[in-house]
Amino acid sequence: MNTPKDWLEKHMGGKGWHERARPPGSGGGSGRGAGGGVNMPSPAQFRLIGIAAIVLLAIWALFSTFYTVQPEERAVVKRFGKVIGITDPGPHFKLPFGIDNVRMVATERVLKQEFGFRTESVSRDQSSRYSEQEHPEESLMLSGDLNMIDVEWVVQYRISDPIKYLYAMREPERTLHDISESVMRRVVGNRIGSEVLTTGRVEISATARDEIQSAMQAYDNGIQVITVELQDVVPPARVQPAFNEVNEARQERERMINEATKEANQAIPRTEGEANRQIAEAEGYATERVNRARGETARFSAVLGEYRAAPEVTRTRMYLEALHEALPKVGSVLVVQDGQVPPVPLLNLRNAQASSAPPAAAPVASAKEGK
Repeated sequence: MNTPKDWLEKHMGGKGWHERARPPGSGGGSGRGAGGGVNMPSPAQFRLIGIAAIVLLAIWALFSTFYTVQPEERAVVKRFGKVIGITDPGPHFKLPFGIDNVRMVATERVLKQEFGFRTESVSRDQSSRYSEQEHPEESLMLSGDLNMIDVEWVVQYRISDPIKYLYAMREPERTLHDISESVMRRVVGNRIGSEVLTTGRVEISATARDEIQSAMQAYDNGIQVITVELQDVVPPARVQPAFNEVNEARQERERMINEATKEANQAIPRTEGEANRQIAEAEGYATERVNRARGETARFSAVLGEYRAAPEVTRTRMYLEALHEALPKVGSVLVVQDGQVPPVPLLNLRNAQASSAPPAAAPVASAKEGK
């Protein structure tokens, strides 16, 4: 009958495990262990193992002593778990064997968090390729007038204090993500849908940026928010046709209002100018009539004074002046008598008028008195 001891002796070269464990030269109960035993390393082998261990320790110390910080990074150095300083870009020395630990933080790089979409890759010509997967849990939100709006935005930030970023908060980027989403939902919820979709984008971005930065300062986690940029702000796809119709109606209304305003701006100044012209003409005519009446009054007063001083002389002068004004307009006056062939000139007014008037003389009036 096979026992465990017999099985071990059979499969281990005919020696039991208890005989293999005995040193050379020691006796054994089976009588077969005099020539067997474990081979111990020689002193030369011990020296080679020691040299190899020293070389490995030296290599480890060499690679764990120096480190290099990239231009856009800062290194936070800890010694036995305590932060001892921050190092600038370039090669630096630290204590080996895990005494000093170094963590690199990209403080000069602008980082970003995307909401409602994801960027898969950026090509060599700086064009981005976006993922087709949608994230409605981030982008869909309610406006102040209870309309659903799909808002996609980007938060750009940088790490201003690497120590606070690493050790002041457990998950600072997750905190930034949650606060950004909460702030954007509240800002959009305080405005009506048409304002969010059209004119309020810049104000929404500025307000969200200020509130997110205030929250980061309150947490004191070393994150500085640079900007918040709205990407696509559209209604959900199911109501997109209705929104387009409403938007077209609003644009048509604005167009008609602008055209009416244009017509009013053209008609009102033209009408006002015409009215001012007529008023000016009326005022000029009134001034002319008043001045003429005053002149005639002054002339009549002067003549009256002269008439009172010398009535006969003044009357004669006025008679002659009236004839002087009237006779040039009469032309030639011919008096024909019976039995006389040639006409007898009564007044040679034609020659007088031709000598005193311009080349275009007044028309000649002929009169014939009884034959």
